[in-house]
Amino acid sequence: MWYVSTRGMAPRVDFEGALFSGYASDGGLFMPEELPQLNRETLCQWSTLSYPGLVKELCALFIGSELIPKDDLNDLIDRAFSRFRHRDVVHLSRLRNGLNVLELWHGVTYAFKDLSLSCTAQFLQYFLEKKEKHVTVVIGHCTKIQELQMTTVLKENVHVFGVEGNSDELDEPIKAVFADTVFVKKHNLMSLNSINWSRILVQMAHHFFAYFQCAPSLDTHPLPLVEVVVPTGAAGNLAAGYIAQKIGLPIRLVVAVNRNDIIHRTVQQGDFSLSEVVKSTLASAMDIQVPYNMERVFWLLSGSDSQVTRALMEQFERTQSLNLPKELHSKLSEAMTSESVSDEAIIQTMGRCWDENQYLLCPHSAVAVNYHYQQMDRQQPSTPRCCLAPASAAKFPEAVLAAGLTPETPAEIRALEHKETRCTPMRRGDTWMLMLRDTIEDLSWRWKGHVLNASQ
Repeated sequence: MWYVSTRGMAPRVDFEGALFSGYASDGGLFMPEELPQLNRETLCQWSTLSYPGLVKELCALFIGSELIPKDDLNDLIDRAFSRFRHRDVVHLSRLRNGLNVLELWHGVTYAFKDLSLSCTAQFLQYFLEKKEKHVTVVIGHCTKIQELQMTTVLKENVHVFGVEGNSDELDEPIKAVFADTVFVKKHNLMSLNSINWSRILVQMAHHFFAYFQCAPSLDTHPLPLVEVVVPTGAAGNLAAGYIAQKIGLPIRLVVAVNRNDIIHRTVQQGDFSLSEVVKSTLASAMDIQVPYNMERVFWLLSGSDSQVTRALMEQFERTQSLNLPKELHSKLSEAMTSESVSDEAIIQTMGRCWDENQYLLCPHSAVAVNYHYQQMDRQQPSTPRCCLAPASAAKFPEAVLAAGLTPETPAEIRALEHKETRCTPMRRGDTWMLMLRDTIEDLSWRWKGHVLNASQ
């Protein structure tokens, strides 16, 4: 399996190359050169698999046994999911009036990213151990609970900065560090946000699991449709769903966003343009201006035409504004529909779900469930529907309180508040890029010293 850039100007790479690259050298995102096609027989065979079982099958399709033999791959994925709190890793809650909520948050940080990052970390470790190399991973903004989970790790290979500013301000020094290609190569720098292909690959399993859990029967011809409602910011889960659709999974995609509605405007009107500002909402992880994974969607919509994709994205980067060509917009509208949800609607949805089910939704999950309630209230003909729940309500006590409900904080999160923390402040006026570079260099020297000592 080979991977090519959506912009067509970078050399093709194998899975290992895509895993360690993040962005391609031409600024594009890596995608499989060819998408496999799953037939009815394969889908029926997969329908009884567990969530980890689906991840194993999908990864085997897209990685190739010459890179990671099947037995090794299965072991890595089992190891990745060994720390999840739920025995099924991912759990479907079947609630009143046809509401199905797929809980993607049973990992250590109570968020859907645990699923893909746990696997990605195992893949990285596998290749690094083979080559006796190390990487330095740079990550950005996080919630209060994630902050506690990181600042209470007192190991020498973890350095946490507390930034006096927002995530856009933090992006600047990070981008500046990554722009220095010599420095990046010297210190094996990488980022693990949702541009990384490994993240998208594992997230495809959400859609397969949702489908098999919610499809009424696979005995019908054609196979039944299931609607999957995807709350999103950077469009990683959406891109994963669209790829799943393209390789043969009979799902209808609904993309649900908060008031930062660039994806909604793109689906409805073909208007892929930045708003003047990022609006702060209760669904804070979706407060994103640039949903960079839409580039993958555009590439697929254009029939894998990298020339078209490059022209579109270069125009967007130049002008921060883009009207999709009519043919592309028409294909996008066929592939998915969309909804934009206000904070008021988020609060109402959280309250209604609690009243009807005694079930606490996080604000991001409520963005998806709001769509379900709208369809139900309009008495639309019912296709089976699954709402993806990206995070636990435990991570967003302020939103739970705003909805007039009582937050539930798990004991392991409460325990973090009493642990020792370590964090280097980055204050306004400090040279953030220099602080990052110095820390990265220090980590590299320590690692080289460790290797030298170990070999003596």
